[in-house]
Parts: sequence; C-alpha cells; structure tokens
Amino acid sequence: MPSLRVLLSAQQIQTRIGEMGAEIDRDYPGGEPVYLIGVLKGACIFLADLARAMKTPARLEFIGIASYGKGKTSSGQVQLTKDLDVPIEAHHVILVEDIVDTGITLTYLAKLMAQRKPKSLRIATLLDKPERRQSPVKVDYVGFQIPDEFVVGYGLDYAEDYRSLNDVCVLGK
Repeated sequence: MPSLRVLLSAQQIQTRIGEMGAEIDRDYPGGEPVYLIGVLKGACIFLADLARAMKTPARLEFIGIASYGKGKTSSGQVQLTKDLDVPIEAHHVILVEDIVDTGITLTYLAKLMAQRKPKSLRIATLLDKPERRQSPVKVDYVGFQIPDEFVVGYGLDYAEDYRSLNDVCVLGK
C-alpha cells in the first residue's frame, strides 16, 4: 500500500476556497450568473465547495477530458470525453480545474471554450504546479502553488483511488 503524506489539510483547503469565492464575487459584482464548468472527474469536489463559497449565482456544468489514463504523468494527448449540455455563448464562464500541471489540457479547453463565444472566460484551479508547465496558460484564480509531487485526495486520484480524501496528500511508494 502506498504511503500518504498530507500536503494541504482539509481546513487549509476550505479557508482558501472561501477566499477564492470572495475574489470571484469581487470580479462579478453585477449579479449575473456565472457558469462554473468543472473538468471531470477531479474538479467535482472543488467545484461544489467553490460554488457554495460564492455569493455570485453559479450555474454548474461539466466537461470531460482524458489525458492521464492510469499513470502518474500526462500522456500529452487530450481527448474530449463529455461535452457541455448547454450553450455558453454570451455567458460568463469560469473553467474549474483540480490541478494545472503541464497546461496542455487547459490550453485545449480554453481554446474550445473561446470558440463558443462566452461573455468572459476565466480559469480557476485548486492546485498549480508552474514548474511543470509545457504550454503557457493564464490561471485567474489559484488555490495553492505546490511542488512537483504526485498528489491525490480532494478529487484528485491515482487510477481512480483516493478521490474522497478530505486532504490533499503526496502519494509515496
């Protein structure tokens, strides 16, 4: 059984998400709803907590992308596995990711969403590993910058395991 080392506690995560919700509220003061588009599966827990932390009305949508498979590194290939159920043209949109690593997936998604002509498009991520970036991507709302370690928990998985952990943990050997 691999070892787990807590990198970010559940309390740290919830505190930061509250701050991120307040940042989003400041950026969208008009009361118009914002589409939070969660990238499945990893972002679902973060998306739910972020939506509850916001006063701005949120509409939840999901998009599915595959780039990891069952390994610990991105394959570099991005595949759309589930598209949006609604049009986003002329709506405010925030893409919600669990982690920004190479930036390849988010570059693909940002281009795809921009083609659909939203009123605005921003990106929120719980975790950011800037030293791993291969494709430049502007992230508007960052929960935490973390070192280049493989992490699980709070929605992040390894071969579909560990998503339900309340903390973000480094997966050891």
